[in-house]
Amino acid sequence: MEKDADGFYTPKPETSTPLAPTDDKEEVKPAEPDQSANTDLIASTFEVTVTLADQQADPNSPLYSAKTFEELGLHQDLLKGLYDLGFSKPSKIQERALPLLLANPAQNMIGQSQSGTGKTAAFVLTMLSRVDFSKNKTQALCLAPSRELARQIMSVVVAMGKFTPVQTEYAIKDNLPKGATRITAHIVVGTPGTMTDLLRRKVIDSSEVKVFVLDEADNMLDQDGLGEQTLRVKNMLPRSQPQIILFSATFPDHVRNFANKFAPNANKIELQKEELSVEGIRQFYMDCQNEEHKYDILVSLYQLLTIGQSIIFCQHRHTADRISQRMTAEGHKVASLHGAKDATERDSIIDNFREGREKVLITTNVIARGIDILQVNMVVNYDLPLMNERGNASGNDGKPDIETYIHRIGRTGRFGRKGISINFVHDHGTWKQMEEIEKALGKKIIRIETNDLDEMEEKMKKALK
Repeated sequence: MEKDADGFYTPKPETSTPLAPTDDKEEVKPAEPDQSANTDLIASTFEVTVTLADQQADPNSPLYSAKTFEELGLHQDLLKGLYDLGFSKPSKIQERALPLLLANPAQNMIGQSQSGTGKTAAFVLTMLSRVDFSKNKTQALCLAPSRELARQIMSVVVAMGKFTPVQTEYAIKDNLPKGATRITAHIVVGTPGTMTDLLRRKVIDSSEVKVFVLDEADNMLDQDGLGEQTLRVKNMLPRSQPQIILFSATFPDHVRNFANKFAPNANKIELQKEELSVEGIRQFYMDCQNEEHKYDILVSLYQLLTIGQSIIFCQHRHTADRISQRMTAEGHKVASLHGAKDATERDSIIDNFREGREKVLITTNVIARGIDILQVNMVVNYDLPLMNERGNASGNDGKPDIETYIHRIGRTGRFGRKGISINFVHDHGTWKQMEEIEKALGKKIIRIETNDLDEMEEKMKKALK
């Protein structure tokens, strides 16, 4: 089979069989929904549009919608896992996506959806449903752009597969069992570089892979080399081609073109555009005199930052480290996280933050997308995100990156909670960038005076109430 000019093979659809519904007569009942659960199975109010690959079929047919998990024909062990997580019925995107994802013969899917809509649960259920647990062979692969997101996805796989004999393994740097020469886990979740390496060295045998998931595709394509590595993974999968599921929060042209080639003849599910917004988040800006003044203001905000949990986004790793070191030396408890730190340290920092042991996290864009931590109620853009920080965005010097801005501030106000974001502006250039963000979002960003600390604190506390 020949590759085309973009490095894609022409695929052939494969029929795969999901786990058959059990004959076990034990009745599995849903639990009451737990709105505090740290997972993205929470019901959402998004409007969903479906476009079927089969032009003759009616996307509004009841066949393509499920109001309950039971009518999907899921195995009892998977239903138990879902209910144990505290969820009783599919979210809006799951209602429409799951019947299409679980149908036979298996079909590719391209979905537009952010975290918080239930998309992780949708593709995790699909992976678990298609695994034949009697075979000790890898049957599902999932790629994410960062180790933090890969670990979050794996936590959903483990929780949902709790009552099944599923075996899982990571394909992330420094996370393999020592001396491992063969991985036979049913489901492998990882990042593109490590997954490519393990497939190339035949540590993972891909001959039985039935499902291949690509999460946060837009983010992958914005990072140097990740799109290319993702293609390599795809081209090392069986010639019979597994079911391919691709999710992306946004679909600019380069992502849409990539998705259509990556997952050909796919059913498509999209959220209505206006839902990709920052409605529940109060946005402020602070007029700082210069770079040094930004630091002083951040320190004076410390008491507010620790009311819940806060994430401070910086442009560079060295800025994150410098602020973290200075604040720690001055007796403030903060942690910094970025791609240059070693794997064990990154894992323990994000775990401590997730569990609330750390209140303030200073980071780069490494966790700007997809990471759900419910207690985060404040995001500070110490540096505004710029287009020229993206791998493929040359010639955009000084232009604000609106998409990353939305993702960053979307780390707060999760699932209808209150959240606030603060932008630091310190010169003409940053002022212009913030004005552009304001224009693009059509939402006023409110000024907070930095010369009266009491008033500053008063305003912030009021916004958090």
